[in-house]
Amino acid sequence: MSLERVNRTLLYVALIVLAIVYLVPVYVMLITSVKGLNEITLDKMWALPQYFNLKGYQEAFKKLIPNLTNSFLLAIPATLLSSLLGSLNGYILSKWKFRGSNFLFSLMLFGMFIPYQSILIPLIQFLQSIKLYNSIPGLILVHVVYGLPICTLMFRNFYVGIPTEVLESAKIDGTGFFGIYRYIMIPLSLTGFVVVGIWQFTSVWNEFLFAVTLTTQKQQPIMVALQNLSGSQIVQWNVQMAGAILAALPTLLVYIFLSKYFIRGLLAGSIKG
Repeated sequence: MSLERVNRTLLYVALIVLAIVYLVPVYVMLITSVKGLNEITLDKMWALPQYFNLKGYQEAFKKLIPNLTNSFLLAIPATLLSSLLGSLNGYILSKWKFRGSNFLFSLMLFGMFIPYQSILIPLIQFLQSIKLYNSIPGLILVHVVYGLPICTLMFRNFYVGIPTEVLESAKIDGTGFFGIYRYIMIPLSLTGFVVVGIWQFTSVWNEFLFAVTLTTQKQQPIMVALQNLSGSQIVQWNVQMAGAILAALPTLLVYIFLSKYFIRGLLAGSIKG
């Protein structure tokens, strides 16, 4: 056996072991979600259920459906708006540079490194002053603003690789700023939109800090409501695990169906940037 084959075999073994270790919590979560409450004990934690019990899913879905709706009402508009605005910013900062544009871009990126905890109090006061505190539109506004730096960075790196000659030709033909963006930049950056969309949707869906501080019970997204599934005296672990799976399912499905375009967009952005 050649040294190369041995190294490859060891690499595969290491990857399989790491994958198993990574998937152990998922396994426990899945089998616990389909067990009855009487089967959920420490000594039976690794054992398969004697029979499949879907009452945990029924109970979790019943309790979480309003918050699941809130999460969709939050994540979809926030993703679309931040992707669109980030695309426009990236288009301007890469192809329509003006005096101070690099400083503005650096200042925008600087906002990414400000801890969210340090701005919570003024943020709450601001949202209260504009009557958007404890509302889904208020959360959308927050996520759009805080998603702009990373969305702008991704699109700017993507657009830098588009030849400037293409834009110059369009200008000669009489195409204006928005015409170039609509008919040239958007078709050439569809994979970029997929990458940014998946990133932003996942970030907004899984975000907890803003959701728990800027909303109360009726307006809370699913990630906040998930912690409220545990009872005050008895923790129904099957309901907890079922709720966790339901909460993770949308982002998982998004990545499964769009992973091909996500990887392609990441590679395109890295090569062009």
